[in-house]
Amino acid sequence: MPVLRADRAEVTWDSEESKWLVRIHIGDEVIRRHWKGSKNADPETLRADAVRTAKDEGYDLASDKVTVEV
Repeated sequence: MPVLRADRAEVTWDSEESKWLVRIHIGDEVIRRHWKGSKNADPETLRADAVRTAKDEGYDLASDKVTVEV
């Protein structure tokens, strides 16, 4: 089975939900997922969480393709 690759992802704090939001981009499609975590989490932890979330959705995502806005 071929590996599906995500193009990129962004991680931002969603103040309405008080959770982190990752937007995973695959071509024109965008998958949005929230997860609980410390608002003060470091960028490397957030990148790893984004990569793990993409994997849970069935996509391979390189950590250098993840931008984090804190």
